[in-house]
Amino acid sequence: MKLGEYFTAIKEKLGDSEIVVEIKIVDERIFRGKGYFRARLTLINGDFLEIAESFMEEAQKAITLDYRYQWMDGSRLLLRKRWDSVKHFPGLENFPHHVHILEESNVIPGVCRSIVEFIDFMESELT
Repeated sequence: MKLGEYFTAIKEKLGDSEIVVEIKIVDERIFRGKGYFRARLTLINGDFLEIAESFMEEAQKAITLDYRYQWMDGSRLLLRKRWDSVKHFPGLENFPHHVHILEESNVIPGVCRSIVEFIDFMESELT
């Protein structure tokens, strides 16, 4: 899948998702064989979700390099969860992938997911 096709797949997934009621694309770009996509979403329950992923094409497939998916209440004051790959918890299993739950200091191991895989996960969480 070429990087441009991956952008299309992300937009289709967001547009078709039953949990997404509003999409605001903040950034999308391809530069030197890498892509970046960032959007702010309003979810069906009124919550806010910001998604960001950087990726590259390898063997005709989009490979996730880094990501941050931040789920907050509708006021954007209360963190529900944030999944990310920032390399600041080297002692955690599955480093650097981790999840912040309700507050920055409450961290558990996570898994790497593309935006498309993450929206699938969120659909199972909210439906």
